[in-house]
Amino acid sequence: MPTEDPTDEEWENFLNKPEEALLKCFPTQIQATIVMAVLDVLSNHSPDEEYVGKNIEPYWSEDPIINTAFEVFSGKLKELEGIIDARNADCNLRNRNGAGIVPYELLKPFSGPGVTGKGVPYSISI
Repeated sequence: MPTEDPTDEEWENFLNKPEEALLKCFPTQIQATIVMAVLDVLSNHSPDEEYVGKNIEPYWSEDPIINTAFEVFSGKLKELEGIIDARNADCNLRNRNGAGIVPYELLKPFSGPGVTGKGVPYSISI
């Protein structure tokens, strides 16, 4: 869009052909392609990504108290995934169900590889 202090010529061009000023604001096709590629790479889940509550560390599994706590925690995560799936399937929740509405999956505990929008990884790396 026009700068805060456009020249008289820039302002006149904007008033005569505002669509040209708008089109100048958009990135080039190559810039848009680069941004999409970077976003895809940063959004992808690795096939070997580790998720919170999926696998216990081998050292911790030797301690029965830690192992029991982990099993309880992992069970609650699976229960949470069931609650999310149930809410997504509930026809009475109009913000979760219907034509053109993507089901909520952001905090589902586990995910497969690729861009899925679900899963809570142990850490992030950018």
